[in-house]
Amino acid sequence: MLKGLRKLMGGSSRPLPAVPPGERVYAIGDIHGCLEHLDALIEGIDADIAAHPVDNVHLILLGDLVDRGPDSKGVVKRAMQLAEERGARVLGGNHEDMFLLAFKKPSALRSFLRYGGRETLLSYGVSKQELRESEVEELQAMMEERVPKKHRKFLKGLGDQLRIGDYVFVHAGIDPDIPLAEQRTHDMRWIREPFLSFDGDHEAVIVHGHTITDGIDVRRNRIGVDTGAYDSGVLTALVLEGTERRILSTKTKKGGIKVLSQEV
Repeated sequence: MLKGLRKLMGGSSRPLPAVPPGERVYAIGDIHGCLEHLDALIEGIDADIAAHPVDNVHLILLGDLVDRGPDSKGVVKRAMQLAEERGARVLGGNHEDMFLLAFKKPSALRSFLRYGGRETLLSYGVSKQELRESEVEELQAMMEERVPKKHRKFLKGLGDQLRIGDYVFVHAGIDPDIPLAEQRTHDMRWIREPFLSFDGDHEAVIVHGHTITDGIDVRRNRIGVDTGAYDSGVLTALVLEGTERRILSTKTKKGGIKVLSQEV
């Protein structure tokens, strides 16, 4: 695997990206309301840690907790629990942005509903009939009433960027023309191009979600881990330790959701 990784990085003399000794990272891609898959993946991560103990574990959720899947409320609650009890770092995504803006702007609420927000409101107790028959202002009033304030406070406080060793974690990506320390929140939560097609060096390898791919997308300067859980049934965690990379991912099989492990 190291030989293949060196080839990907452009030659055997190029230093391999790494996380510090004694540390391991589990970076989970876009969850989008798929609580059962998140719970299964966390169980898989716990089993992985038990089988391969390490001094320091970093658990990172790369954003887009809400929308499209069946239980956004449950995912937000679980993310809050993971942050409080296990020190998980949770980054904000563009869907969190849309959700929060929908409380304030009627036009934002309409856009939110088109891009998966309908499922989010259903999870918070807004009925299908209410969604059909309510005016925008009425829906906003329901949201104020039914979405717990502590959930909104948590989502407002999500971070944008985290660095561990030679890796930087964001939701969507970065602007390749701007230093990491000066990146804009909007880009880190929304960008696609020119980030996705840029093949030059960044200051670190960027680990991101936001753009769905069939399996993780490994490039010399970035790794995409959004495997479209709400549609594919595959929620993926990138595991980083030293210079090694592997993944844990969910798969729906008879009898429930299984977690599979493989090297990258």
